[in-house]
Amino acid sequence: MLDFHGIENPGYNIPTPSSTGVSSSSSCDYNKKKVTPQNDVENNTETTTAKRDNWGNDIEFLMSCIALSVGLGNVWRFPFIALENGGGAFLIPYIITLLLVGRPIYYLEMILGQFSSRGSVKVFEYAPIMKGIGYGQAILTFFIATYYSSLMALTLHYLVDSFYPTLPWSYCREEWGDQCIDSKIKTDGTLREVANFTGGVKKTSAEFYFVNIVLHEKANIDDGIGTPNWRLAITLAVSWLVIGGIIIKGIKSSGKASYFLAIFPYVIMLVLLVRSLTLPGAFDGVLFFLTPQWDRLLDAKVWYAAVTQVFFSLTVCYGIILMYASFNRFRQNIYRDCNIVTSLDTCTSLLSGIVIFGILGNLAHVSNNPDIKSVVKSGPGLAFISYPDAIAKFEAVPQIFSALFFLMMFILGVGSNVGVISSVITVICDGFPAIKRWIVVCVMVVICYCFGLMYITPGGQFIMNYIDFYAVTLVAIVLGIFELIAASWIYGVKNICRDIKFMLKIKTSIYYRICWGIVTPVFMTAVLIYMLVDYEPLKYNDTLYPESLYALGWCISAVGIGQLLIWGFYTAYTAPQFSCGQRFKVAFKPTSQWGPLDPTTLKEYKEYCNDCEQSCGVARKGLWYRFYDNIFG
Repeated sequence: MLDFHGIENPGYNIPTPSSTGVSSSSSCDYNKKKVTPQNDVENNTETTTAKRDNWGNDIEFLMSCIALSVGLGNVWRFPFIALENGGGAFLIPYIITLLLVGRPIYYLEMILGQFSSRGSVKVFEYAPIMKGIGYGQAILTFFIATYYSSLMALTLHYLVDSFYPTLPWSYCREEWGDQCIDSKIKTDGTLREVANFTGGVKKTSAEFYFVNIVLHEKANIDDGIGTPNWRLAITLAVSWLVIGGIIIKGIKSSGKASYFLAIFPYVIMLVLLVRSLTLPGAFDGVLFFLTPQWDRLLDAKVWYAAVTQVFFSLTVCYGIILMYASFNRFRQNIYRDCNIVTSLDTCTSLLSGIVIFGILGNLAHVSNNPDIKSVVKSGPGLAFISYPDAIAKFEAVPQIFSALFFLMMFILGVGSNVGVISSVITVICDGFPAIKRWIVVCVMVVICYCFGLMYITPGGQFIMNYIDFYAVTLVAIVLGIFELIAASWIYGVKNICRDIKFMLKIKTSIYYRICWGIVTPVFMTAVLIYMLVDYEPLKYNDTLYPESLYALGWCISAVGIGQLLIWGFYTAYTAPQFSCGQRFKVAFKPTSQWGPLDPTTLKEYKEYCNDCEQSCGVARKGLWYRFYDNIFG
């Protein structure tokens, strides 16, 4: 059972200004004694040392991060995002965005979580007025957990189908007509004849199977989304039972499971890589994927897609990485861990892209169509069309490869969703520490299951696309910008670098300083502005949604983003009894509880901060100097 440290009405202090002009942190001791007043005002809240669970060892944290970040975002989402944005043209913006946005935020969230040993809401004790960011992130991670689990339900459906004597998606049904191509190779080693077809581009039996039999997909949802598929309802329930069984015991059990969750998928992916590259036409697809289309670099949509993919793949600005890092030992080398995970994430995306585009090259080859992009629709269904099609072409025991592949997909989903839903549960347990963790887990599993049923209806893919935009992508970008502002300019880049030096005994490079203070927030703000200016009504498969859903979508976004205002005003309102202006001023300062959770380390940290302030001398005045000193000081 996890034991979370939390205080309902924490005391505030007003620290002396640092030389940067931004606040420096000053915290009270946790050693079971009353908080002593600091400077002008201090709330006499009593705090006690709360023991927090830790990973069994450093490797468990690293493996858990790999299982979380190197998951469905790479294998399921990256290939079709690249497909929609010009293949090779997408790689350059993606790598640039990873370096300027993804890695800096990933490292920042690791630092804040490990330094404070607090979850995604309590960590904002360094800037209490911004704790609405944590609640907003909890809401959007709830939505992510619900549609991640629906993807897991699809993989279990295919896993069960893998045990049929003949893979059910490998052959065409009579009702599909001449437009269908068997995914399976004939006994004589040839594919189904396509020369007599005159009705346009053919589709594989794997695509027909996914759309017509698994999804029963509708052309639109004007008359509703339909009722859930009973088989998918069962596999969805199994998915949540597996997730609930892992998280109900906390990180002690999930840490042990992370070894398998992180390593096993690579074994299967390498097998599929070898097979895909031996298919006819595969290298044409890989060449399309790796060849940059330089004119697309000027397309703002490509850069927007790169940012959203980095968010989705690395799971930054969701509060999950911060939550995982909060269970680390205080001196763990997360600088190394950050570089390993972000680099491995990129390599895995490239690897899965090569596998997918190799398969698409083969599909274009057998369809006599030189346009690789047109041989299959993009979207979530790509992973359930192209991969099964490749497995159906295996001449020896395709059932075994199919079972292994969909087991891999399921494991990827488990690894990702364990972290996602754990972040939500941490926030709930943090806010209601009297409720036992197993009760919270059981209630959340039931709620998420019921909510996830709408994704396994005939209109479920419409809803998934809808929720992904309005409840996740838009909200994550806005909250991510404010998260950077809170850390870099309210708390201060200089103070973060000071905390890193105290915790890790290393100096922060100019790369991270400039990214945190300037490049990353400016880059993300530009993406948000473009997103709003270039907004067009959301579509799925070029089909518009009912008008009422657009209004509802903006309301959903407002609920997530509005947590900033709700909790900001609440924090100022519950601050010590000052004037209105003073209440807001105090709410921008770190609380008296901010700092390392361990009392001995906290005392050392306070002494270290005092030494740093004394060595800085008298702060120079002037806006430009304070700006410069915050980043480079």
